[in-house]
Amino acid sequence: MDSNGNPDLERTLESAIVVSWADLVHGDQIGLIHIEYGFAPSGTLDYLKVWSSLTRGHWLLACEYWMSASTFHGTGIRFDNGYQSEGLAHILEFVMQHQSEFNLPVNRGRQGLLQISTPTQEECVAAGVFVHEALDHLGSALPELALA
Repeated sequence: MDSNGNPDLERTLESAIVVSWADLVHGDQIGLIHIEYGFAPSGTLDYLKVWSSLTRGHWLLACEYWMSASTFHGTGIRFDNGYQSEGLAHILEFVMQHQSEFNLPVNRGRQGLLQISTPTQEECVAAGVFVHEALDHLGSALPELALA
C-alpha cells in the first residue's frame, strides 16, 4: 500500500494468483504462472491474461480479462482450457473495474509480465491477508472460497 493507502496492482495480482493456486495448477502440483497485461492508449489496463505451465515450456491460457470488446473477444473474464476459479474471477473483476484505485505499473509502451512460482505455505497466508486487506480497503468483500 502506498502513502494514500492504495494497494499496488502487481502485488494484488500476484496475491490473487497465490490464493487461487490450486485452481490454476489443478491441485497441489508444482507449476509456474505468468500474468501478462497490456495498456490501452488512455494509460489504463486493457487486458490481463493468466497462463499456467505444469510442464516445462508448455503454457496454457487459464483465463483472460478484457476491458474492451473486439471481434476476437468480449469484455470481462473468460476461463479457458478447463480452468475455473470463482475466487480469482471475483478478484480480477474487482481489480479491473476499480483499477484507478490501485497503484498501476508504469506504462512503458509494452506488455507487462509477472511470473509466480509455486508458493510456500507462508506465502499463501501472506497473500490471503494482503488480498483481503486490499479489497476491504477498497470496499469489496472477498468470498471465503477464494482462499480455499
